[in-house]
Amino acid sequence: MSMTAEHTVLNNKSLVCVTGEVDVSNADELRCALSEAAHAGTEAVEVDLSNVSYIDSTGIGVLVGAAHRAADANVDFAVLHPQRNVERVLAMLGVSEELGVRA
Repeated sequence: MSMTAEHTVLNNKSLVCVTGEVDVSNADELRCALSEAAHAGTEAVEVDLSNVSYIDSTGIGVLVGAAHRAADANVDFAVLHPQRNVERVLAMLGVSEELGVRA
């Protein structure tokens, strides 16, 4: 499956824009982008999932791990604009609040 994760900094927020399908084959790429964002010295890390059509448990685990590391560093963390099917999976797993999901 194909995925891209691009990190930018804007207004003291790290934004990671993810595109494609997130699964075990590319979760390390997402993990690296989130780590880069976390080490940018910003007040917040936001992950835009508006262009993600699928995410598996490995990808969700990467997001949860990043959210925990952000909380430990007193950095705000949020997942933005997940597609309906992705949002539903996050809700079913009970991680929406933990990830700061914003539609």
